[in-house]
Amino acid sequence: MCEIVYNILITNFTVHRCIIRSNAPSNLQMQPLGCIFVYALNCITFGTAIDPACGTFGFMISASQYVRDNTDDFFSLDADMARFEKEEAFTGCELVHDTHRLALMNAMLHDIDGQIVLGDTLSNIGKSMKGYNLILTNPPFGTKKGGERATRDDFTFPTSNKQLNFLQHIYRSLKTDGKSRAAVVLPDNVLFADGDGERIRKDLMDKCNLHTILRLPTGIFYAQGVKTNVLFFTRGKTDKDNTKEVWIYDLRSDMPSFGKTNPLKKEHFDEFVKCYADGDLSKRKETYSEENPNGRWRKFTIDEIMARDKTSLDITWMKINNGADDRTLAELLQEIKEKSANIVNAVAELEKIIGEVDE
Repeated sequence: MCEIVYNILITNFTVHRCIIRSNAPSNLQMQPLGCIFVYALNCITFGTAIDPACGTFGFMISASQYVRDNTDDFFSLDADMARFEKEEAFTGCELVHDTHRLALMNAMLHDIDGQIVLGDTLSNIGKSMKGYNLILTNPPFGTKKGGERATRDDFTFPTSNKQLNFLQHIYRSLKTDGKSRAAVVLPDNVLFADGDGERIRKDLMDKCNLHTILRLPTGIFYAQGVKTNVLFFTRGKTDKDNTKEVWIYDLRSDMPSFGKTNPLKKEHFDEFVKCYADGDLSKRKETYSEENPNGRWRKFTIDEIMARDKTSLDITWMKINNGADDRTLAELLQEIKEKSANIVNAVAELEKIIGEVDE
């Protein structure tokens, strides 16, 4: 199961989803972003999966390939289940026409006949997407065009932030059976946004067990300065008090920036996979402690999280830096401006002193 995590998240988000090549296994077509949708696929063989922002359908192709690899290409399943896996299990929705055509072609090349809808998940089309056992997705970044809110009328917390709307859609779309789950790539702002952002985080932690957050390293997206995370959560049977503790793995602090010249590789996730323990919370052990304050794996209780300002999930604790500078361009520019202002003031004072001496 841990392999699927790598195979799916080792997707090249810089190229966005997967490259269509019919002569290679799908999980090898995914260029590394690497990561771990691992646990999510534990339930996939006998359930339905969707990517509501599917791009060229790369996540679902990797999910299907994982099932094929573990069922002797469906031959170990009975005829009805094999047909279901091929024709109904893996589905998606894509907004962009050209990308949707690529998704259809990619699915065909990988012998998947599941429905791929052309449309906007954040419109009323998305209202019918319910009862899924698994959701794997990397929603688009940014706001709705022109800053308008989603056109759906069923969101409890409508907002112009696409990621927050997608997050609402995702946890509302999972089957309320205590087992259905999701793994979602989201930017940092989802973890700390106030107002509707805070309300949506609280609603997520009520309705789902948000058990794991993986802080991804920088440089894995073309969009400069974008910092991302993977949220892993399981839908509860009820709508209240499902999250008891959140485990956070910090793969960003004290890590280099990754990109074309320094690609993210499977081995970078080895410790996380080991710590994750296939989603079995009873087997998890923190690597963080007072004796090891830079351990990457740390647990926070729901009480600790609720006591934080704005119920923020943007939590860091590691102090090691090794000279790496992970500040944003805006932060660097602000520091430059402050230092420039100090220099101007110092020069003015020096000129004043010199003028007084000359007099």
